[in-house]
Amino acid sequence: MEAKINMFFDSVGNFFTGGDQIPWCDRDVILGCEREVAEAANGDSDELKSESLMRLSWALVHSRQAEDIQRGIAMLEASLGNTGTPLQKREKLYLLAVGFYRSGEYSRSRQLLERCLEIAPDWRQAQSLKKTVEDRIAKDGVIGIGIAATAVGLIAGGIAAALARKK
Repeated sequence: MEAKINMFFDSVGNFFTGGDQIPWCDRDVILGCEREVAEAANGDSDELKSESLMRLSWALVHSRQAEDIQRGIAMLEASLGNTGTPLQKREKLYLLAVGFYRSGEYSRSRQLLERCLEIAPDWRQAQSLKKTVEDRIAKDGVIGIGIAATAVGLIAGGIAAALARKK
């Protein structure tokens, strides 16, 4: 019985918190990636620079800080045009989708995931995030409808009460 109660509270908690399986990144990991990018900038290997920038972008879009997420999105959008292979493009699109998901722009995230899946239709990671995004869009729609219905009910109740007082 206790296990069922715990499952119920976990599902309610996941409903309101978004309960996704996307990892979070700590600030110290971001700082380490920033140092790595600075060191790579002094080197002469473009591939090393590109790899360190991808790791920093990954860390930024997985951060708990909105400013970091926005910075990661900006870095990825700026580098998307310089993408060589379809695999690199897929990775950048996916990270952009994570960033937009984390910043609450679910429809933009879904569009990017659809582009990812055009490149690699069987990519489970993108499929999983797309399902999470679509669930979140549906959940937000249900919550929005509930809020609107409550507001309409309160207004109608207020009007009915005012009319009842006049009589």
